[in-house]
Amino acid sequence: MGLLDYVRGFRVTFDKLFEERVTTEYPQEKAPKPDRLHGRHVLNRYEDGMEKCIGCELCAGVCPARCIYVRGQDNPPDDPVSPGERYGYVYEINYLRCIHCDLCVEACPTQAITETKLFEFSFTNRSDAIYTKDELLVDDDGMPQNLPWEDWRPGEDEVTSAWMRATSPAGDAAYVGEVGWSGELGYGVRAAEAGQHGEDPEPEPESGPESESEGGSH
Repeated sequence: MGLLDYVRGFRVTFDKLFEERVTTEYPQEKAPKPDRLHGRHVLNRYEDGMEKCIGCELCAGVCPARCIYVRGQDNPPDDPVSPGERYGYVYEINYLRCIHCDLCVEACPTQAITETKLFEFSFTNRSDAIYTKDELLVDDDGMPQNLPWEDWRPGEDEVTSAWMRATSPAGDAAYVGEVGWSGELGYGVRAAEAGQHGEDPEPEPESGPESESEGGSH
């Protein structure tokens, strides 16, 4: 094998040096994320600031990875935390186990737990990987907590668990576009997911024996 053969082998590499780059300059630039991406969880509040979690533990029960730990407690009569009788006193998610299946979101009766579009977060120790309620609960403005090891970018908190907001239960198209959830602090009532189906086609004229007879009479 001569020197010319080596040059031929690198021809593709040299040609690519002068072509327009299609790669994303990550992490300075990020590629757009799909609306239904499953990312880091948040615990939401109602628009009046009360917590949505009622401590029912359905999310923990349905989790296939057993990464959620919840303990409910009765609401203080003089200073209730949630509108129900109970609230989530302890809420933890172990992200060393979580598979982001979103089953917890589907099981929640109050839309208390949803997933954002943030997936770029890493840990240097096990304790950081176990998110507590203080880290999961949105702040007084309804915004997710921005932890030191997370790389939040604009828009990653706007469409949380969009697949759940498809509003077409069991495939029933009559529910498309119908809002079936309460508002959230800082966002109000989130819009239903768009683009489930196109415009309804125009009905075609019926063709039957009567129309054919009418056509033949002229």
